[in-house]
Amino acid sequence: MHGLGLQHLRQKAGYQSGAFGHNDLETSEKNRLRAMSSSTTPAELGFYMPPEWSPHAGTWLAWPHNAETWPGRLPQVVRFWAQLVATLCRFEPVHLLVPNEPSLAAEARRCVRDLPHSNHVHLHAIDTNDAWIRDFGPTFLAHRQRNEVAVVDWQYDAWGGKYPPYDKDQQAAAQIARRLGVQRFAPPIVLEGGAFDVDGRGTVLVTESCLLEAGRNAGMTRDDATRWLAQYLNAPHAIWLGGGIAGDDTDGHVDQLVRFVGPHTVVAALEDDPHDENYEPLRENYERLLRARDATGRRLNVVPLPMPAPVFDGPKRLPASYANFYIANGAVLVPTFDDPADAVALRRMAQLFPDREICPLDSRHLVAGLGGIHCITQQQPRATAPVAAPCDT
Repeated sequence: MHGLGLQHLRQKAGYQSGAFGHNDLETSEKNRLRAMSSSTTPAELGFYMPPEWSPHAGTWLAWPHNAETWPGRLPQVVRFWAQLVATLCRFEPVHLLVPNEPSLAAEARRCVRDLPHSNHVHLHAIDTNDAWIRDFGPTFLAHRQRNEVAVVDWQYDAWGGKYPPYDKDQQAAAQIARRLGVQRFAPPIVLEGGAFDVDGRGTVLVTESCLLEAGRNAGMTRDDATRWLAQYLNAPHAIWLGGGIAGDDTDGHVDQLVRFVGPHTVVAALEDDPHDENYEPLRENYERLLRARDATGRRLNVVPLPMPAPVFDGPKRLPASYANFYIANGAVLVPTFDDPADAVALRRMAQLFPDREICPLDSRHLVAGLGGIHCITQQQPRATAPVAAPCDT
């Protein structure tokens, strides 16, 4: 819980702060292209998004406190967070956003103070509305030649305005960037971190159902989205998938469906039961992947990943998927659901990551909030001697 006290990275010249509202998104194609060409983008400056398996300086989390996200389950979810932090901090520093409300901050401190590696956990007093930092937090970039990181601060509207208020979540990425002292890019489009996955070599995985959903960016086309991804992730080659799984309120985030696990290799969730509502959309995504090529022109090695049996919270089906894992330094954190397919998924991940510890985490309470492990984690790539802000709690 102690701050690292390391020097901040120097802010770069030409920093684009960007502060765009939802109305700005309803512009013509001509205006969007003009906005792109009028400012310097990360790709033009030599930044790119590294793949998740590259070395991390740390992982960012946000403390769970919104009882409406997990009705009747928040105590169990808090215990899950304690297990998650205890697992992660064995492998890398953990940066935890905690509310300014004293009782919640005290709860977070109690969670970490007795951990064997509690010196690897750093608390930051940054208010949030919810805990899905993958989606509202910063997307971290690294420079291809310099030991330097930057962040992309996408516009955030809680998945097309589904869950107001989201004002605090909207501001979290900028606050993190200021504390780190790193350059921040703020493109005028709505996008969440779980909506894309990269290989670090120019290829990005996305879905049509999410990126082209009218509630986020009215009039957005595939060409528009591909240009934004090229400019802000340095990933000019997009592989477009179809839709998502049942119960997913994000309109089809790709981190529930398909993930890069190495150069040229992806895992793809597949449903075996032809009567299940996930069978057809997952089969279609799988077929698209078999036809796809990455930015180097190579066909992908597509590894099937099973789906658990349907998981319900009362009558509501939940978006349970083994694809929502998180790759940490030396470990892979894999969701489990007390299902026979757990063992199959864990063996598959062990085969794909023979040099990392496979850490199963029972995610039955977590998924009741309609997300998974990847949704609540955000990696910061390693740059100069690890970058971190001082602790402020």
